[in-house]
Amino acid sequence: MEELSGKVAIITGGGTGIGRGAALMLSEEGCRVVLCGRRKAPLDEALEKINAQGGEGLVVEGDVSEASDVDRLVNTAQDTFGQIDILVNNAGIVGGGHIHKHDIQTWDQVMAVNLRGPFLTSRAVLPLMRARSQGHIINISSESGLEYFQGNGAYGVSKHALNALGEFIQRENQEYGVRVDTICPGMVITEMTQNSSGLDHSKCLYPEDIAELVLWLLTRRANIKIGTPILIRTMENPWT
Repeated sequence: MEELSGKVAIITGGGTGIGRGAALMLSEEGCRVVLCGRRKAPLDEALEKINAQGGEGLVVEGDVSEASDVDRLVNTAQDTFGQIDILVNNAGIVGGGHIHKHDIQTWDQVMAVNLRGPFLTSRAVLPLMRARSQGHIINISSESGLEYFQGNGAYGVSKHALNALGEFIQRENQEYGVRVDTICPGMVITEMTQNSSGLDHSKCLYPEDIAELVLWLLTRRANIKIGTPILIRTMENPWT
């Protein structure tokens, strides 16, 4: 798509699942993609696929919950490509439990990756986007950020908070030409979920479904904002 040709997209959690799907699709449309994640091997594999289809990108290994890693990610992207147009906050981890007996370490880890991470990455790119009066941030949240599933613990709370973070960023930056959209997928088959007990894969979403929605959001006219967090799920219950 002409709208995306030459643009630069940072995608966290870009080596697997939704992040990988979005990276491949945006690359096909002419984006230069910067893949970030904690595991280098899947990032390198995703980049090889991007290169094989004629795309351009780079890998930055790092943990989005660490401010120094985020600064290195954004500085590397800026130094290499000279601009940052798109940020896809996709990196996330699971962690649940009933609140009254939730493991504290798990709680802190989930909050660090799922909420602190998007805060740090957005905080780092926003000055660059504001200076150019353009930019688009897409947060990958969850149906758990709209519903209240018992025993969902830290994960559900982190995704509700991520939705709120996105709205604050939108309202604070829209006069500078920055858009923020939040996607709340239902059950998606990824490396993280594929072995879940009782899950019918034929009734689930796949990373490509979410990537197509990311692409659609990125190619709307600059003055268009798509309301509140977007729920995308299957019509049939994926759990047997």
